[in-house]
Amino acid sequence: MTSTSTHPSALPAATPEARVFVRDGFRWDGQGAYLFDIDGTLLRSRDRIHVDSFASSVRSVMGHELVLDGVILSGNTDPGILRDAFRLAQLDEAHWQPHLANVLETMRRDVLSRRAEMKLVKMPGVDEMLAYLESQGAALGVATGNLESIGWLKIEVLGLRRWFSFGGFSDDYELRSDMIAHAIRQAHRHTSPEVTVCVVGDTPADIAAARANGLPTIAVATGNFTFDQLMEHQPEACATTLAALLGSVRP
Repeated sequence: MTSTSTHPSALPAATPEARVFVRDGFRWDGQGAYLFDIDGTLLRSRDRIHVDSFASSVRSVMGHELVLDGVILSGNTDPGILRDAFRLAQLDEAHWQPHLANVLETMRRDVLSRRAEMKLVKMPGVDEMLAYLESQGAALGVATGNLESIGWLKIEVLGLRRWFSFGGFSDDYELRSDMIAHAIRQAHRHTSPEVTVCVVGDTPADIAAARANGLPTIAVATGNFTFDQLMEHQPEACATTLAALLGSVRP
């Protein structure tokens, strides 16, 4: 959930001044496949449906009150958020691990049941960037800390599903780096093992997970991290928005 990179969060108060950085020699628009994070990168949420599903699902399955205070949501995965919340509550793993699959399935059902209540906002330049990369012959996928059904649901609600042919999700992966490795396999299966892959995300966790898998990152400051904060983690490209990045190659 990134933004919470993988997760919903409030909209930024103001549109930042356009800023773009591209490392010398990096062809940000010349990669064979792109893995887009969802929350904070493609969209932001004005509702708490996904976030609230953590507590409601744990309550329903385990009869336990889950608190997310102190848990890092941004750049985390759905199973990772649950793990961190249980650890902060000092709940022994033997107590919650046997219930994890049921909690995750309840989350999927709860979020789907509230589809009509979702209030999602597309980030600047998303459609234009996806159209541009597709016109360059790139394969487009998602790589997100969301559970698969929740991630695709958000994409569908926002009308973006037609752009994406594959995805990597967190259903079986607590660590974002492992989820990215899964997404890379999906990209190679959809294209070829030789295709170059680039991660597009809005958090330092996206950059770190990409780097752990030997991939470059395009970082966008449309989540909870500013351009300068993202630059501290040395992404191959960084922009205030996808629109700003695209504008750097268009007259």
